Amino acid sequence: MGNLGIGEILLIFLVLLLLFGGKKLPQLAEGMGKALRNFRKAVQEPDEIEQTDKKEDKETK
Repeated sequence: MGNLGIGEILLIFLVLLLLFGGKKLPQLAEGMGKALRNFRKAVQEPDEIEQTDKKEDKETK
C-alpha cells in the first residue's frame, strides 16, 4: 500500500489536467513547490521566542 505505479500517476495527472486545464497546471505545480519549500524551511528553523522587558509591559498598561 502506498506504492504508486505509472498507471496511477498518469490517471492522477489526467484528472488534474481535466480539472484545471493546461494553462493552470504549471501555476498550480509552482505554487505547490513554493509551499513545500516554505514548509521545509519553517520546520528546519529554530523557534523564535519574543521577549519583552517587564518595565515596558507596565508602561503600556
